[in-house]
Amino acid sequence: MKKFTLLFTLLAIACTSAFSQITKEQNIAEWTRAKAYTKVYLDAMPADGYAFKATPEVRTFAQQMLHLAGANYMFSSSAAGKTPPAEANAEKAVTPTKEAVTKAVLDSYDYAINIIQNTPAEQMSQEITLFNMKTTKGLAFAKAFEHQTHHRGQTTPYLRLKGVTPPNEMLF
Repeated sequence: MKKFTLLFTLLAIACTSAFSQITKEQNIAEWTRAKAYTKVYLDAMPADGYAFKATPEVRTFAQQMLHLAGANYMFSSSAAGKTPPAEANAEKAVTPTKEAVTKAVLDSYDYAINIIQNTPAEQMSQEITLFNMKTTKGLAFAKAFEHQTHHRGQTTPYLRLKGVTPPNEMLF
């Protein structure tokens, strides 16, 4: 078990490091694809499912998506050396309706994409502090991408439990 955990950890680090090495154009393309994929999830959930919780201990579908949005703002702002905008508090500030959540989430992707577009490629290896840890701008964007993927993926059972077939994978 320890060997499996070590192998998985090393693989995760390698994949995240590889993501941080892609070109600026590829990074923008991946974030644009992720936005489209997340929109398909948002569209798939019926309006009454936005308040749905898979179990009492977890976030609602809307809270999961708004958490994803807030983190898109937080990670991107940190990478750019900016103060996070008010929208970073989406999970607490946005009304959990389908329309409001969809707008907030898609706006967060636009914000992240805009930050990447306006970050010179040569600055991606520049060191920053993220959550009291030293990293690079490129790795911060990679971690943000990993985070949004994680939370979008967590909503798959929410869709299934509401009788909705989850969207097909959109790798390309």
